[in-house]
Amino acid sequence: MDVLEKVKILGDAGKWDACASSASNRKVTTKDRIGDASACGICHSFTENGRCISLFKTLMTNSCKFDCKYCQNSTHCERKKTTQYKPEELAKVFMNLYVKNYVEGLFLSSGIVKNPDETTENMLEAINLIRNKYKFQGYVHFKVLPGTNRDLIKQANETADRLSINLEAPNHSRLSEISDIKDYKIDILRRQSYIKHLNPVAGQTTQLVVGGSDETDYEILKMIDWEYENMKLKRAYYSAFTPIQKTPLEFKDKTPLQREHKLYQVDFMMRQYDIKLREFRDIMANGDLPKGDPKVHLARERFDKPIDINEACYEDVIRIPGIGPQGAQKIMSLQHTGQKITKRIQLHSMGIVLKRAEPFIKINGHSQQTLTAY
Repeated sequence: MDVLEKVKILGDAGKWDACASSASNRKVTTKDRIGDASACGICHSFTENGRCISLFKTLMTNSCKFDCKYCQNSTHCERKKTTQYKPEELAKVFMNLYVKNYVEGLFLSSGIVKNPDETTENMLEAINLIRNKYKFQGYVHFKVLPGTNRDLIKQANETADRLSINLEAPNHSRLSEISDIKDYKIDILRRQSYIKHLNPVAGQTTQLVVGGSDETDYEILKMIDWEYENMKLKRAYYSAFTPIQKTPLEFKDKTPLQREHKLYQVDFMMRQYDIKLREFRDIMANGDLPKGDPKVHLARERFDKPIDINEACYEDVIRIPGIGPQGAQKIMSLQHTGQKITKRIQLHSMGIVLKRAEPFIKINGHSQQTLTAY
């Protein structure tokens, strides 16, 4: 099999890993290297300054001895072609793409051929060639394989900007429904703990399959809330389950993308608004988020009538739909200086989405819509 065919097969095999993160803050300290870690991040995403960046996302091999029932690369799946890069092949492919300005960084994951350590050693050899032979100093995201030896994870941390290992499911019992081989506590959580103590430059991330094991939204969010608190998680990614032909779960219903989207919304509010999980639990039915925008349901649970925007505390303002952290801070600043918001245009100029916010606020003692109308 030629290298171009490997690029196509292994690139397609790695498409299920979500990785839309911001760039690394690692500093380049020498002048004999190419690439810039601070200038690049993840494929088809945006850095904090709004810059679009790209990433070569691929597997080292699409052959895998693990038995994940949803995965096209698992031992259960009847694949047409399996292949793998030699370390030098991958290094040359990536550098060719980089010097031609197609990509700015690398996301490397893999199936597991014989065991996690041997596969990881091949991945590390490729990264070391890219770093040392070809002098690339740009962004590298390294996917840690379940069960990998601690020393190898440490080596990965010395060459990569970000490390991640996929949870896949929110707890041991749910993982056992989709894999008979992986041990949730030992193979995954213990490796996350290793990564936490290594403190990667760009942090660690994880990913869950949503709907693959009939878990509830609350189970997912409870686990992720614990991860943010205990594993120094940079962020979590959610991937709606999609049935793949010739896997044991090929006849299972596809998870609606709306469910994935709602989990991202709640995750963002937990991370950026500091809204606790228990508040979202109050709007759930049988452990699942309701239809529609979770923030709207949260606001309707909290407010029985519109509140005066000039007197509301930050904790109330941040829970109003259409108002984010920046808008809430601007409103607080006006309150602290004694200035009043008297017109809708003032809120609009702060970047507040009036159509969403109006049912929950009063300006000059008047509200534009009622909560029930909303």
